Amino acid sequence: MNLRHCLAAGAFACAAVALYSQAPPAASSAPATPLPWAFPFDPNAPKQAPPPDDKELRHVPNSSRALTQKQILDGFNPPDWHQDFTQSTPEIVAHGRPQDIRACGYCHLPNGQGRPENASLAGLPAAYIAAQVSDYRNGLRKSSEPNMGPPAAMLKLAQASNDAEVKTAAEYFSKLKYKPWIKVVESKTAPKTRVATGMLVALEGTSEPLGQRIVETAQSLEATENRDDASPFVAYVPVGSIKKGEALVTTGGSGKTLRCSICHGTDLKGLGNVPFLAGRSPSYLIRQLYDIKTGNRHGPWSPLMKEAVANLTTEDMVNIAAYVSSRTP
Repeated sequence: MNLRHCLAAGAFACAAVALYSQAPPAASSAPATPLPWAFPFDPNAPKQAPPPDDKELRHVPNSSRALTQKQILDGFNPPDWHQDFTQSTPEIVAHGRPQDIRACGYCHLPNGQGRPENASLAGLPAAYIAAQVSDYRNGLRKSSEPNMGPPAAMLKLAQASNDAEVKTAAEYFSKLKYKPWIKVVESKTAPKTRVATGMLVALEGTSEPLGQRIVETAQSLEATENRDDASPFVAYVPVGSIKKGEALVTTGGSGKTLRCSICHGTDLKGLGNVPFLAGRSPSYLIRQLYDIKTGNRHGPWSPLMKEAVANLTTEDMVNIAAYVSSRTP
């Protein structure tokens, strides 16, 4: 059973869900999810065992490899469709620590491009990556939606890792080049979606008003569910949001916030150990802005970021993420 089959059956606890079983179950009395389109999880998804391997061989474009679903969902042997792993790829990235820590390349993909439910690591400064893992370990970084599986899984994986593994993985991903990955489209509407494994999955042939949201989903569901690290995403953003975001990012919006270029560089491609922003997942960026604003993300740079987000509304954050993500990385 894959995501497409899950959609057809109306069930979203398909095999990959088991990988995020570390997330705490949602309580019936829990408050409404903050920005559910940015922190997607399905509180009604039943827990069930992965379906038996059907032995069917699956393929992705521009790859001669053929893998079964069981192989695709093996968190200790991420599918390397395009041979992005080499002989020099660290064990922690390519295979993890058996029975303990999944391979970094499973969630963040062999080329470090990442997906909407997690971070793109390719090209980030090694020191920055290591600092984020340290913040997870020390309780300085957590998600505003603890029921969202991927951030909860990252928290536990960070706590289980050791300094040598983190250093090795950080250096590996820092040397990769981040490629254009998200197509940002201004629109009044977006596909209706359902949540599967921490992502929004478009329901084919449907649409609904977008409003003040960002809907980020796979350009090719089949390739994405097969964990193809060459299959990009599309983000639907409100009409006019890119221009509004540009004003906030480049001028501070008449004192409403700080210019992003002060720390992230004039082209938003990073400055020293400060991460690049251009072309990154808008869903991920929204979560970070929200987490900082609500006090769920701390760390050495948080006081400055706290000042930058203090007066931002959700609409402001949407506009900023739309503009930043539309830039060429």
